Amino acid sequence: MILMNKKHTISALVQNQPGVLAHVAGMFAARSFNIDSLVVGRTDDPGLSRMTIVAVGDDDIIEQVRKQLGKIVPVVKVYDWTRENLVQRDLMLIKISAPPEKRVEIQTIINMFQAKVVDISPKFVMVEIAGPEEKIEAFIDVCRPYGVKDVARTGMIAMPRYSRNQAESKSKENNKNE
Repeated sequence: MILMNKKHTISALVQNQPGVLAHVAGMFAARSFNIDSLVVGRTDDPGLSRMTIVAVGDDDIIEQVRKQLGKIVPVVKVYDWTRENLVQRDLMLIKISAPPEKRVEIQTIINMFQAKVVDISPKFVMVEIAGPEEKIEAFIDVCRPYGVKDVARTGMIAMPRYSRNQAESKSKENNKNE
């Protein structure tokens, strides 16, 4: 039997308190499991934060990770969105070498990728771009010939798309409660 490693997107709703991130990261490290991307941010509830974790592994390993996450006390709920239809975004700031004679050319590329110039200096242009990982990687590849000076990325955030099945399920749930 051949096990397939693939990217998994896991989301954990956690209590917003000190040490939670270290506890979750420690759980991954203790199992020698690598995190590809980890983003933590507040939710609309000031007492909760959402962790979006992207990791590569086979389904069985990821299932064990998901179960272990659920056992950590400050973790409220764990979602495995791997099989869901997701909206995923990564945000990047990239500093590109931009001598005056190349700026029009670079601006054309920026426009094609629907990115935005956020800072400019005599030698460089800093660009903000958001989108799926493939778009971000493609933008970096196109910018390399000009000279990429620096890159900072947020990591992947994700939410499942709202589907008709979710709406029907929510409607049935509301009818039961009435």
